[in-house]
Amino acid sequence: MSAIILQTDFSTLTRCGRGKVRDIYDLGKHLLIVTTDRISAFDVIMNEGIPRKGEVLTKMSAFWFEKMRHIIPNHMVAVDTDDFPAMLEPYREQLEGRSMLVKKMRALPVECIVRGYLAGSGWKSYRNDGTVCGIRLPQGLVESEQLPEPLFTPSTKAELGSHDENISFGQLCERCGQELASRLRDTSLALYREAAAFALKRGIIIADTKFEFGLDDDGQLIWIDEALTPDSSRFWPCEGYRPGQAQPSFDKQFLRDYLETLDWNKQAPPPPLPREIVQKTAEKYLEALQKLTT
Repeated sequence: MSAIILQTDFSTLTRCGRGKVRDIYDLGKHLLIVTTDRISAFDVIMNEGIPRKGEVLTKMSAFWFEKMRHIIPNHMVAVDTDDFPAMLEPYREQLEGRSMLVKKMRALPVECIVRGYLAGSGWKSYRNDGTVCGIRLPQGLVESEQLPEPLFTPSTKAELGSHDENISFGQLCERCGQELASRLRDTSLALYREAAAFALKRGIIIADTKFEFGLDDDGQLIWIDEALTPDSSRFWPCEGYRPGQAQPSFDKQFLRDYLETLDWNKQAPPPPLPREIVQKTAEKYLEALQKLTT
């Protein structure tokens, strides 16, 4: 098993960002994104890493970026270290399998969330007042039920340690302009619909997911960050799917469910994770990768 990597510090490179999972380095024309084995829940980064998580997320993003090029271009340049510039050779061992060379883009400060099923915060909101992110839904829906149509529910992109905030499509238009907001909505829904249909044939329900986008120098919309991974999506097994209850998952919902059983206020510092929770989480990530890409 490959070593768990919680963070990178490449002395000859300029690190320009460190998120909940990814370390980002500025290489001039390109960025180097290194996906670590960190895992977060409730916006708190756990102390323990998940074996091979960075590898799973990188491979899955590369798979979807390539598969969806006919819908929208993406920022991926290379994922094979043999194709990386010579300046990265000293770090090959740490980069192998978990890094991506990407084009620089002007990232848009919003997250484009698509919900195909009633789950998570959407279910809590619907149960409270019959809406999801301000969108009124039919009465009588149950937890985990497929929605009549996928919902586009954008949010702000918060700084590390802060919480994203849902915004309406009107607020998105105010931030980005009507034309760009419409492109974000239409592209997100097109990506979700095609990915969800593909995944269903592989035994996975994509209940919801988030996308991030940027603009290139010509103003073209580009898909960036990660693509339909267990970190950015809610994956359920088709087998045993039963509306009216919470579903087992291939994503980090398993970890969230465990943490919900603890007397923890969901603030740092996080509680220690038992070895079996770490191992089970790793197995779920790997199973999702194998089902979707092999």
